[in-house]
Amino acid sequence: MTTQPPKKKQTTLGLYVTAAQAYDMWKAAPERVKVIDVRTPEEYAFVGHPEMALNVPYAFVTYQRKNGRTTYGPKLNPVFVAEVERIAKPTDTIFLTCRSGERAAKAINLLADAGFKNVYNIIDGVEGDKVTDPESVFIGKRMKNGWKNSAPWVYDIDPEKIILEEGDTK
Repeated sequence: MTTQPPKKKQTTLGLYVTAAQAYDMWKAAPERVKVIDVRTPEEYAFVGHPEMALNVPYAFVTYQRKNGRTTYGPKLNPVFVAEVERIAKPTDTIFLTCRSGERAAKAINLLADAGFKNVYNIIDGVEGDKVTDPESVFIGKRMKNGWKNSAPWVYDIDPEKIILEEGDTK
């Protein structure tokens, strides 16, 4: 639906929408369109999310403390594809979102490898792209577009829509 995104947001399926487009498409057919947020449960809860979005994390944050230093990093969710398969069929229309569109692209490629056909990357994500205007007080902040700047969002947590820990298959 939209022009070719930056390389890090591109997928093997080549299906792209902006947050505003995704919201309009969902409103037109909420029973036929699924919105999946692939951010961590912490991001989903504390940054906010589309109200209809299910949270299926692409990765979880892991922390390690050794010799007085704390390190952290992502650990891929080993049941990501299986979780999506529980809530969607390979032919369903699915919109994936993350903070900015990069994690969603990686998640979409996993789903494409598993046979999913209609998975769109919301290329501006939940938080949007960074403001690049040097005259703006918001330069460097993710306030340019994205779900939070284009469509309704909430902080509310519905336990039926979120996966809280690695390997949580309910």
